[in-house]
Amino acid sequence: MVRVVGDGQIQVDESLLTGESDLVPKRAGDRLYSGSFCVRGAAAYVAEQVGEKSTAHQLTAAAKTHHHKLTPLQQEINLIIRVILALAVFLWLLVLFSLLVRLTTLQMSVQAAAVIAGLVPVGLYLTITLTYALGALRISRANVLVQQVNAIESLSGVDILCLDKTGTLTANALELHSWYPLSEAKQQTAATLGKFAASVSSPNRTIVALTEAFAGTPQPMRLEIPFSSAYKWSAVAWHDSETFILGAPDVLFKSEDLSPRVVELLQRGRQQGLRVLLFARSGSDPTWDERQETPVLPSELEPLAVIWVGDRLRPQCREVLARFQQAGIQVKIISGDHPETVVALGKQIGLDGGAIAISGTELAAMDDPSFDQMAEKATVFGRITPEQKAKLVTRLRALGHQVAMIGDGVNDVLSLKQANVGIAMESGSAITRNVADIVLLADSFAALPAGLSRGAAHLQRYSRCQQALFGTGL
Repeated sequence: MVRVVGDGQIQVDESLLTGESDLVPKRAGDRLYSGSFCVRGAAAYVAEQVGEKSTAHQLTAAAKTHHHKLTPLQQEINLIIRVILALAVFLWLLVLFSLLVRLTTLQMSVQAAAVIAGLVPVGLYLTITLTYALGALRISRANVLVQQVNAIESLSGVDILCLDKTGTLTANALELHSWYPLSEAKQQTAATLGKFAASVSSPNRTIVALTEAFAGTPQPMRLEIPFSSAYKWSAVAWHDSETFILGAPDVLFKSEDLSPRVVELLQRGRQQGLRVLLFARSGSDPTWDERQETPVLPSELEPLAVIWVGDRLRPQCREVLARFQQAGIQVKIISGDHPETVVALGKQIGLDGGAIAISGTELAAMDDPSFDQMAEKATVFGRITPEQKAKLVTRLRALGHQVAMIGDGVNDVLSLKQANVGIAMESGSAITRNVADIVLLADSFAALPAGLSRGAAHLQRYSRCQQALFGTGL
C-alpha cells in the first residue's frame, strides 16, 4: 500500500481488487493499493507497506490457505462410523477379556473379532465418494465443473446465496435500454449520437454501449472534453459544428429548466433502475475555471434526447434468481459499487424494491451484534471491501446459515474461501477459479438449479438408506 503525496491528481483502476471498472480519483493523502494502476494524471507517492504487508500478498496468502469443509452428509456419516467403531472396540475388549479368563478358545475369539470388524461400514466412504463422482459427471453436462466433490451436496442445503455484481450478475458492460428524441427528427439525432460515440478518443463503458447501438464514423474534432466522474459529462465539437454534450441530467440542467415531459421520462428510467443520460447541444463551447482543473458548462443548453442505459445482465440470471427466491433461498448482492447503483441493478433482476441497502462505511461503524443483525436483514451491500465480504459470509455461517458465494474477481477470493460453497465464473480471474468449489462454465447461471436438484437427490437417496439401516435419521 502507498499514499499519494504532493499536488498531483490521478485516476486509478482498482478493478482487480474491487471488481468495479469505474476509475477512482486519487489526490494527496489518498491510499493506493498494489494491484491497481494509473489510467490518467500524474502524482507522486510514498510506499508504506511492501512485501508481506502489501494487499496483493495478503490476498494471495489467504487464497493458499486450506479449508476442509464437511457437508452435513459427511458429518453424519463420520458420526455413524465413529459410533459403530466405538461399539466394535467395546466388543473387542469383551472378546479379549473372555479369552483372558478362558471363557472362549483362541479360535472362537479370532472368529468373533472378525465378525465384529465386519460391523464397521468402512465401505460407506467409498460409496459416498462414488456417488459424488457420479453427480459431478452428470452435472458437467450442464456446463458445471465440480472441483470439490462434496460441493453438489452442499448446494442442496444452501439458504443464502451471495452474489457479486460486476462480472457475476453483469457482464461488466453496459447496453442501451432505450432512448427518446426530444427536439429533432429521430434519424437525425441517432446519426449525431453515432458520430459522437465514434469520435470519442477514450471511450468508457457508456460510450461503448452507444457505439454498439448507433452507427457512426469518427470525425476530426476541434474540441473534446473526456468524461470524468468529477464533473459527470463529456463534450465533443467538430469543425464548423455546435458543441454536443452527454452527461448526468442533474448536472446539465436544473429540474425547473426542463419540461414536465422530460422530467417524467427521467423519473421513469430511474424507477426502472436504469442509468439515465441527457444528450444536449450548445452554440458555445465549454470554458475552464481559473485553475484549469475542471471544465465549466456553457450557459445555454438544448436537450436533444433522453437515453436509458443499463448493465448487461448475464443470460437467464433473472429467471434463475426468481427460482431461488421461490425456493426460499435469500439472495444478497455484495458489491464494491455504490449502494444506489447496486439497488438499481437489483430492480432489473427482480429483487424487492423495498430491499434494505447498506454501505461498507456503515458496517464498519457497527459493533458485532449490530453487524450480525444487519448481515441477516439487509439484501444489498455496497462499497464493501474484500475483508468485509469475507466477514459477512463468516458471520452468516456462524448464525447457522448455509451460504453459497458467487464471484469472479480477486476481491471475491476471501469470501469464496469462507462460504460453504464457493462458485466462480469461468471468465473470472485464475486465482478465483482455483479456490472455488464449483466453476460455472460459459458463465451460465442456468446450471445452478441443476446443481441444487442434484444435491437434493443425493440427500434423498442417503435418507432412504439411513432409514433402512437404522430405522430413523440421526
